[in-house]
Amino acid sequence: MIDFRYHLVSLISVFLALAVGIVLGAGPLKESIGDTLTGEVDTLRQRAADLRAELDEVSARLADSEEVFAAAADDLVAGVLEGRRVAVVELGDTAPEVVEEVTARLDAAGADVTASVRVTDGWTDPARTTFRQTLAGTLAEYLDPAPAPDAGAGATLAEALVQGLVTAVPEDPDALAEQADVLLRLLVDSELVELAAEVTVPADAVVLLVGPVDDVLVPEEEGATPSAVELDRLELREGAVRDLALASLARTGAAVVAGHDLVEGGVVAVLRTGDGTRSRVSTVTAVDTLVGQVSVPLALAERLTGGVGHYGSDDEATAPLPPRVVVPPLVREPELPEGEGGEEGTGDPAQTSDDAGAEGTAG
Repeated sequence: MIDFRYHLVSLISVFLALAVGIVLGAGPLKESIGDTLTGEVDTLRQRAADLRAELDEVSARLADSEEVFAAAADDLVAGVLEGRRVAVVELGDTAPEVVEEVTARLDAAGADVTASVRVTDGWTDPARTTFRQTLAGTLAEYLDPAPAPDAGAGATLAEALVQGLVTAVPEDPDALAEQADVLLRLLVDSELVELAAEVTVPADAVVLLVGPVDDVLVPEEEGATPSAVELDRLELREGAVRDLALASLARTGAAVVAGHDLVEGGVVAVLRTGDGTRSRVSTVTAVDTLVGQVSVPLALAERLTGGVGHYGSDDEATAPLPPRVVVPPLVREPELPEGEGGEEGTGDPAQTSDDAGAEGTAG
């Protein structure tokens, strides 16, 4: 049997072991353990300091590069759109400062921004689908050329907006046509678009600025699945941008769409992969950065001269920055009635023979 002496010896052994541990920890091993921990902490601190220094150096280099690019930006775009008139159309929550910067770059390129238009949420609201279909029937009466018989409401609305921005009086290419003014007023009264100022001069080209996807897909909780309404709205926005780009292409021979980061399923990504748009519609990403803003007038100038490209730092881009291409001079001449001057008017006073050739290569 295990007697009291055995228990006593066991307890003494345990206390002796504890005492030895305390003595060693407070004595001979104290300095070695403390030195080891202190050394590891010092190493981690030094590594963090080195990384911080590297980050500061890279940030400084990046800031210097941005300053150099900013100083050269105006020279890079200067004159590439000399004498051209451009309408800027924004969809989604594009930041006001982005619109201002893009407009400033177009001005620096020699373009005259004739209109600044915001497409409202009503254009892509699933709840207003029936209203838009009814309005499209009214707008079609003022369109020239008229939409195809099988054109949907979205395509008709897009055609109405573009014609409202680019159609000139045949006898005066510097004046907006009366039917164009009617189209714009109908769209404004229907609360589908907002104009920064009255449009009085027809544009030669249209630039589309698209807001980020997350202003449509905003889950209430992290990781939540977007609702059916949000997905419907995103699909309607994609269709609206595509319709506006194709309408601009048909009326002016050029279409440029600028958005934010390339997101799978986003508007720019859809245009870059679409069979009917990739080879005809130029796109720009990172429009909220200086590089993206400078790319807009360069891409438009390239498109007006027959080229197409997709620009940004993503894998789907054809190049980080468009080439510098200067559009040829544009002479706007009144259309002569049939029988005067030996030939009938062209039907598009904003186009020269060079532009017509560019449109022909777009398809």
